[in-house]
Amino acid sequence: MIDLVLDPPVLVFGGPYSNLRALAALRQRAGELGIPASHCICTGDVVAYCAEPEETTQAIRDWGCHVIAGNCEEQLAAAAEDCACGFEAGSECDALAKGWYPFANARMSPESRAWMAALPRTLTIVAGDWTFRVVHGGVDVNNRFVFASQRQAIAEELERAGADVVIAGHAGVPFIERIGGRVWFNPGVIGMPANDGTPDVWYGLIGLEGSDLLLSTHRRAYDHHGAAAAMRRSGHANGYARTLVTGLWPSLDVFPPAERCAAGRRLRQRTVRVSLRARISVPANRAIIESSTE
Repeated sequence: MIDLVLDPPVLVFGGPYSNLRALAALRQRAGELGIPASHCICTGDVVAYCAEPEETTQAIRDWGCHVIAGNCEEQLAAAAEDCACGFEAGSECDALAKGWYPFANARMSPESRAWMAALPRTLTIVAGDWTFRVVHGGVDVNNRFVFASQRQAIAEELERAGADVVIAGHAGVPFIERIGGRVWFNPGVIGMPANDGTPDVWYGLIGLEGSDLLLSTHRRAYDHHGAAAAMRRSGHANGYARTLVTGLWPSLDVFPPAERCAAGRRLRQRTVRVSLRARISVPANRAIIESSTE
């Protein structure tokens, strides 16, 4: 079932995470690029760590972009007791969630919970000759963490997706990974830095040149000091308030070894071109060319 047919460019992003300032900066960027709300897609977790959960929810609803339900939307819609983020019990991430999730849960309006409850869990999109599946974490498991180094997990997820490209969130770090003829595209999140030692947040773009698909990741600067100050005033998640300034996560619990070793290493913006050399139904005929920029 196809949910949307879009003519690129398309802007994609994950996790606003209650960071109202970062979301506003991204909306401004979409305007600068001439990309309407109908061509902007959020992979979920509108609400999480930062200080303005209800305000951020209202802002994304006002924008009118497409949003799918992450685990946080599912839990907040039900007024559940925890975020169901997939953190290991007893881990530092699990302990940190006991600070920010009750803060967010206490501030959600009935209208916002109803909006979250009505969100789709996935979207299937067609752009040109390409099909996309938008998920939050994994194709079947909404809170599954999938990172670039986990090629076997990516291969399994892509096999189940039924699409050329999966657009995913949840993991919090941008990457583009090709397995065979399919691509896993995580544009990163707009609400929290990518653990690369910079305060910048991330989004992605989808473009077409002829029949070639262009996938790219991009930095976005914003008023991170203001966002951190708002968190410090509330006092509910000071570890994440520091992250907004330092660009380093307060815990690496969820990371595989490769991503853990890369902590603090500045990420490059990437552009990947995927070409249809012959019959589009033959994955082996797809080629990929990559470029990187600061």
